[in-house]
This record gives sequence, structure tokens and C-alpha cells, in this order.
Amino acid sequence: MTAYLIANVSVNDPDGFAAYREKVAPLIEQYGGRYIVRGGEIEHVEGEMDVARLVIVEFDDMDALRKFYFSDDYEPVKAMRLASTDSKAMLVEGYAG
Repeated sequence: MTAYLIANVSVNDPDGFAAYREKVAPLIEQYGGRYIVRGGEIEHVEGEMDVARLVIVEFDDMDALRKFYFSDDYEPVKAMRLASTDSKAMLVEGYAG
């Protein structure tokens, strides 16, 4: 069943975040992930959510997502994101319906 990394990212250091973006995309691909949403325009239609920059990355399953997120490869790259942003992230299992 698919799984998703969902993140809300508020960028504090554009240069640091640009360096993170360059490094993270190849890692996501290496671990089988695919960007679904990557910071596009947000239109609030029912109430407002506190979303700055929404990112959704799809993986084949939760195991593949966890392998990426908790990998030694991603750890220093994740540190770059955390240093340049205020981030909230979650790992979410997809719908099997």
C-alpha cells in the first residue's frame, strides 16, 4: 500500500533551503519516491490551514518510506532542511480501499 511523506515547510534561509532541495531530489528518487506536490500554489476553499509550503512525496509502501526517511543517506540532508526551515512532517499510509 502506498505511503506518503507530507511536510509543511516555512523557509527561513532561502540559500540553505536551495542547497537542501538540490540534494534531496536525487535521494528521494534513489529510494523510489515520487513528488506529488512540491510547493505549488495553495487555494483555501474551506477555512484556512496554516500551510506555508506543502510537500507530498509518494513511496510504494511504508517500509520504503521509512528506509528513506531514517536512512544514513538522508540524515545530513534532513539536517540541512531543519537548519533552514521551520518544518512539520509526517509519514502517512495510503488508502487501501
